[in-house]
Amino acid sequence: MNDTVDKLVIFLAKRDGIDKLVKTFQYVSKLVHWHVEKTHPDYAARAKQWEVASGLSRKAFRSGRFLAGFNTLRRSPGPTPVFRLLAMLSNGGEMVYFFFDHLLWLSRVGVLDARLAKRMSFISAFGESVGYVFFVISDFILIRDGINAERQIAGSSSTGEVSEDDRERLGRIRVDRVMRLMAVAANLADLIIAVAEIEPNPFCCHAVTLGISGLVSAWAGWYRNWPL
Repeated sequence: MNDTVDKLVIFLAKRDGIDKLVKTFQYVSKLVHWHVEKTHPDYAARAKQWEVASGLSRKAFRSGRFLAGFNTLRRSPGPTPVFRLLAMLSNGGEMVYFFFDHLLWLSRVGVLDARLAKRMSFISAFGESVGYVFFVISDFILIRDGINAERQIAGSSSTGEVSEDDRERLGRIRVDRVMRLMAVAANLADLIIAVAEIEPNPFCCHAVTLGISGLVSAWAGWYRNWPL
């Protein structure tokens, strides 16, 4: 039986698709700005405006998203102590990210003091990074478990033939692995973007690095959220 928080999370999750679309706009415009900045400054200025507007729009769309992590910890923290710990760290980091990202949005649109923006951005990116690291660890553990399960199924048949039930199970394992690899790709790409905010450096802060990372994350999200 879904309660109010469950229903709210389901409602908010419907915005994932539009978020990935606007994220594509955001990072395509970043790459366009970098490409034409010196040759066509007028077009570059328009691309920059598109990038900024897309980024602010995404922050508005994500209002309340920190509740998703809270609900995960409340409803399904994990089957084992290890997964419960990983869930606490990953979802906790994500909750910090989304909560302070919302405050960052409010400071950038003028509701809160604009001087808070830099601090909110750092805290948000730090929480985001922590969450991504532990999400990636969780996914790799589950991918490894899936590979082990595949080997067990393959070795369980003395004749070398796989039953229909095992074939379906193998199919589910492989689909799950692809989805988790997409999640890993998205999280690692977003981690690069977060590191650029936490510890600026020439590689992570370069427009091409940020643009490609943003598009990898967006398109991996498109793949995972595209309805079958």
